[in-house]
Amino acid sequence: MQGLQEMRKEYSKATLDVNNVSKNPIAQFEKWLGEAINGQALEPTAMTLSTVTEDGRPSGRIVLLKGIENNQFVFYTNYQSQKGTELLKNPACALTFFWPELERQVRIEGIAEKVDETTSQSYFTSRPRASQIGAWASPQSTMIDNRTLLDKRVEELEKKFASNAPIPKPHQWGGYSISPFEIEFWQGRPSRLHDRIVYYKTGDEWVIHRLAP
Repeated sequence: MQGLQEMRKEYSKATLDVNNVSKNPIAQFEKWLGEAINGQALEPTAMTLSTVTEDGRPSGRIVLLKGIENNQFVFYTNYQSQKGTELLKNPACALTFFWPELERQVRIEGIAEKVDETTSQSYFTSRPRASQIGAWASPQSTMIDNRTLLDKRVEELEKKFASNAPIPKPHQWGGYSISPFEIEFWQGRPSRLHDRIVYYKTGDEWVIHRLAP
């Protein structure tokens, strides 16, 4: 594709300094997330979840952050999906948030574990009914012959759950919480000399450093 090398944008909306950030990266993240929401960033809770196979092959996909609880980042998915099977074998993973409206990025590295069943059930109950049926209908990440099969499965489940009774949570569906050990905040700056502040966890404490862009 022609012209890609000429595409560039200067970043100049803000700065980031070690002396002005929170000593706790979770608090700093919540501050930035709030500013992204208030600034009407498109899908502010969308994040790239990167996982790795047993043989070291990485894969990434967009998921939605659904909570920050006990200093952990929470999302929900099908445990039998590709990301679920990869996290089962290798719980090390990474999250990446990008808010172009604010010229900001956050990278998070950590370890994932399943949330407890009560928490997963509570969130599943709060979801729209159509999303609950979708969780039952989709054998996520497996190959299917066509879209018609999926649509037919949805129709069958809509009939099965036609009453107003609560839809039970599928056993293969639930949440993960990611305990971070490294969090980097990136603020775009002119001439690609961006501000990068990284937090490393050492025991129960966080150490803060500036990185070269």
